[in-house]
Amino acid sequence: MHGDTGRYLKLFDLITQQRPAAVFLGGDLLPSGIGQICAVDRPYEDFVNEFLVEELLALKEKLGPEYPEIFVVLGNDDIRVEEPAMLKAAAREVWHYAHMNRFNLGPYRVYGYAHTPPSPFQLKDWERYDVSRYVDPGCVSPVEGRLTVPVSERELMFTTIADDLDFLAGKDNLADALFLFHAPPYDTNLDRAALDGKMIDHVPLDVHIGSIAVRRFIEKRQPLVTLHGHVHESARLTGSWREKIGQTWCYSAAHDGPELALVTFDPEHPEKADRQLL
Repeated sequence: MHGDTGRYLKLFDLITQQRPAAVFLGGDLLPSGIGQICAVDRPYEDFVNEFLVEELLALKEKLGPEYPEIFVVLGNDDIRVEEPAMLKAAAREVWHYAHMNRFNLGPYRVYGYAHTPPSPFQLKDWERYDVSRYVDPGCVSPVEGRLTVPVSERELMFTTIADDLDFLAGKDNLADALFLFHAPPYDTNLDRAALDGKMIDHVPLDVHIGSIAVRRFIEKRQPLVTLHGHVHESARLTGSWREKIGQTWCYSAAHDGPELALVTFDPEHPEKADRQLL
């Protein structure tokens, strides 16, 4: 969404028309974090409260008991200094802040996770080492980038996505679990970047930029459905916005065009999911 009010207003209209039970927003929700740390002018000084919260509170009043359960995580282009505002809105029951949390949704459980592996970008609020302290050629390590919220040296240098996911899921049975990730699983239809033929210091770049830890987690734990974003161009390059890993259905709503990309699914029949560009 990247702070695009037009896309958000389309989404809010669709919620009014279709009355879904739940809505999942998978990160990169706010105006570009890179732009914010570089002091670029924004249409809203406080996008979370002045736009998102105000619009959703009005929608909640309009829909009453038909207001959906909304689950959100932030993404690697969102600045973490906005996290307190996200938590305050969660306390007002605007949404559920899902990062490193779990919630009941009828017979299902929803888990959320925001971090992605290291990227070439400087903002590192929502980036982690993946399965080790290795960083792909051309990428910037978490310790070399910029943070808007300080974290401990131990967390920055030694915590991995793999560690986080093991902690988040614990020993839960995930057969009825829905996971809201920002990062897609590695080497799938969902993480294909436009890096063909590009090299750094004579080393060819990997065109798959998803998370190995997320891929291994899905393979091992087999949640019912996983939801992803992050790699805008992947569906255009691969021709597919979904992947099946074992028994797990994985969907991506990432999109590199001007439209709102919307995936709709019924957990009872995940194979019938649909994706629209609106």
